[in-house]
Amino acid sequence: MEKWHLMTVVVLIGLTVRWTVSLNSYSGAGKPPMFGDYEAQRHWQEITFNLPVKQWYFNSSDNNLQYWGLDYPPLTAYHSLLCAYVAKFINPDWIALHTSRGYESQAHKLFMRTTVLIADLLIYIPAVVLYSCCLKEISTKKKIANALCILLYPGLILIDYGHFQNIYNSVSLGFALWGVLGVSCDWDLLGSLAFCLAINYKQMELYHSLPFFCFLLGKCFKKGLKGKGFVLLIKLACTVVASFILCWLPFCTEREQALQVLRRLFPVDRGLFE
Repeated sequence: MEKWHLMTVVVLIGLTVRWTVSLNSYSGAGKPPMFGDYEAQRHWQEITFNLPVKQWYFNSSDNNLQYWGLDYPPLTAYHSLLCAYVAKFINPDWIALHTSRGYESQAHKLFMRTTVLIADLLIYIPAVVLYSCCLKEISTKKKIANALCILLYPGLILIDYGHFQNIYNSVSLGFALWGVLGVSCDWDLLGSLAFCLAINYKQMELYHSLPFFCFLLGKCFKKGLKGKGFVLLIKLACTVVASFILCWLPFCTEREQALQVLRRLFPVDRGLFE
């Protein structure tokens, strides 16, 4: 019980630091014409709510891709849409097509900050706590210290709650951590599903895909590719394919749809470091 009491304190400290940082300003505040990444997140809510799915990644009179065009995978777009429905309920002006560009107010800032905190509470923080508690052969104090170090990592807090406002980096990291937890506990299919969600939320998680893939492939080899290992390999492949199909289903009806999403995710024609 003492461990969980201490872990609760750690979580509260992490939440307090996050919210304290969020009280400050953000990049692009009051600086037209782009208004920084805060506006990018708000604009994605505007686009996903007001336009059909097939138009989200295409340039048009209603969706100028030069103005914070959507360039993250489908799960990010779905998340923006979910936030947009809440925003619509609170204040429709926040996501009104065209007229909401550059919208800034204390109420809207509170809303945007809150969406980040809720995402952390639902996905990232539980993964961190469970990961720290599942660490083997270390003392309770070290588990608590591990959770504290992760939850107080300044880079993530400053990006998500400070300078860049809410880019929801912790969501993709949370999914990835759930994936690590899954495969560590031999829940390989659930772990693979979670990691697929991480990739489909932010394409940068592809950086972690190679070690994840090699670890699971090693499990298959260890079980024997002529027996249980082959069955596991097939199950993993089906899980990955099914996960991607579900995430990309609205964009798979036409070849050009899928290709356009890929162009936005990997902007080779705009320069890899654009």
